[in-house]
This record gives sequence, C-alpha cells and structure tokens, in this order.
Amino acid sequence: MEGKKKVFWSIFSLVLAGLTIWAVLSQSQGISIGEIIENAKNGNKLWLCCAILCVAFYIWLEGIAVCSILKGAGYRRSPVRGILYSTSDIYFSAITPSATGGQPASAYFMVADGIPAGVATAVLVLNLMMYTISIVVLGIIAVFINYKLFFEFRLLAKILIGGGFVILTVFSLFFLSILRKGDHVFGVLRKFINFLAKKHLLRKPENKLAKLEKTRIEFNESTALVAGKTSVLVKAFIWNFLQRASQIAVPMFIYLMLGGTISKAAYIFASQCLVTIGFNCVPVPGAMGVADYLMVDGFTNIVGREEAFNIDMISRGISFYICVALSGIITLIGYIIIRRRKKKA
Repeated sequence: MEGKKKVFWSIFSLVLAGLTIWAVLSQSQGISIGEIIENAKNGNKLWLCCAILCVAFYIWLEGIAVCSILKGAGYRRSPVRGILYSTSDIYFSAITPSATGGQPASAYFMVADGIPAGVATAVLVLNLMMYTISIVVLGIIAVFINYKLFFEFRLLAKILIGGGFVILTVFSLFFLSILRKGDHVFGVLRKFINFLAKKHLLRKPENKLAKLEKTRIEFNESTALVAGKTSVLVKAFIWNFLQRASQIAVPMFIYLMLGGTISKAAYIFASQCLVTIGFNCVPVPGAMGVADYLMVDGFTNIVGREEAFNIDMISRGISFYICVALSGIITLIGYIIIRRRKKKA
C-alpha cells in the first residue's frame, strides 16, 4: 500500500509540475521555455554558478544538520551518509502534500545504517524544530531588510504569508516550550481534547489522544537526546538556517545573473524569505503553483513582470525541479545498494 501511494504521488507530482509550468508560461506574456534557456545561457556565468552551488549546499547542509544531531546522540555518521538522509527527505517531501513527507524515507536509511528507530525519529523531530525556527528567523530578517515588501503583495499572497508566519511561529513556540516543559504542554493538550469531547465538539477523541501520546513519546525521546547539550541545538539551528538561506538565495543570484543590480538583490532575497513562509504551510506537493504565484507576485514589484517570470522559471528549475530529480536519483541508488547488501547478508 505504501509503495502504491509513493507511485501515485510521483505521477501526481509530475502532472502537477507540467500544469504549473504551462500555467506560468501562459501568464508570462509570450515568454517561451526556449527564451528562458537562452536568457540563462547569455547570463553572467559567475552568478549562475553561485545559484547552482546554493542548491548543492541546500542538499549537503541538511545532511550535515542531521549528522550533527546524531553525533550529539552518540551516533557518528559520515557526511556521505548524511547526503542520503537529506536527498530522501527532499525528494519525498516534494512529491507529497506534507512538508514532513520525506521523514519516513530518511528514517528508513538511518535505520538501515544501524541507528535505532526511536533515535532516528527523535533526531528528525529535533531537526524539524530547527528547520521551522530558521524559516521564522529568516522571515524576521526579511522584515528588517524592507518591511514594505510585504504590503506590495496582492491580498491572497498577503493572506498566505501572514497565515504561514502565524502557523510557523506557533509551531516554533510549541517546539521551544516542549524543550523546556514537554509533559506540561502535552498535559494541557490532553485536557483540551477531553474538554472538546465532553462538549460533543470532537468525534472519536480516543484516536486524537492516541496520536497525541505517540507525539509526546517522540518529542520526549528527542529532548532526552539533547538534555544538557545546548551546543547540539545551536549547531543544528545554524546548519538549518544556512540550509534554508542557501535555497532562498537562488532567486537572488539568478536576478544578478540576468543583469540585476546589487542594491535590489537584497530585496529579492527578502521577498523570497516571505514567499517561503507563504508556501511552506500549503498542503500541495512541493508547493508547485503556489510558490510560483507568490514569487512572480513579489518579484514583479521589484523588477517588473517579465523579469519576474524569468527569475521564477530559472530559479525554480534549478532549486526545485533539478534538485528534486537529482535527490530522487541519489535516493534510488542508495536504496538499490542497501537492498543488494541485505540480499548478500
């Protein structure tokens, strides 16, 4: 059943990707894929290389973040193994509606490397905490760069960005409160579910309570890993912050590649920070369509509509489509190698 789901979401994501590219091109006033490729060829190669390096760092840094937490838990793993943990997460997160859809795949490879399942789950939960907090911090940095950028988005985009910021902030505060007083937080949630059930506002409360208990156990395991190890959390946050910043910087470098000015490059970066907040909580595989809408809307106010489409198509092509395809290939190769080792064993 799980295999069929993966096949379904892979096919669905391919169709969605095709529809997204068609929709963007149809709204771009006659810009064709050929013109976009030509613009990339004629652009500044130095900035293009910087954009490509950012994508490579995006893949590599997630693995480094996971391995740094594993090291703190007493399980040293090489950066090469970390890349496999990273690519599996990136690929399956991109083809499933949930941003955490890649965590089970990442856990699979960690368990195959001899890491206990409970530890793998706890490490991924901690990494998710730092991932979420880093996005919120980048959003705050964007406001300091130019707070007016938010008000230049259309109404729908403002709702997505504002809603995303609230959701991510709540999650960040939730994660931080669990690190300090986990059992107390879950106790409050348990009472709230029971209250809703008594008022007949919630059906099947036992299912919700069971899920809450499972989550409590996972979070307790994760906090136990770093008890008294503040440096582990700090390092994990730094790696996650750099990872997110690497991906967010891709449109900025593409803008510079197309002949943009340094003065506006910071605004492109800040706008992309807000865009990332806006699409991060939308239950669409890879935020396809939503991310493009937000990027074009935000960049148009900075560089004009035609150049906004060029930046969107080239940067998404590099940082999402090529990145996901490469991650899928690496994940498949890793899976085949592990299967062969198991057969030999």
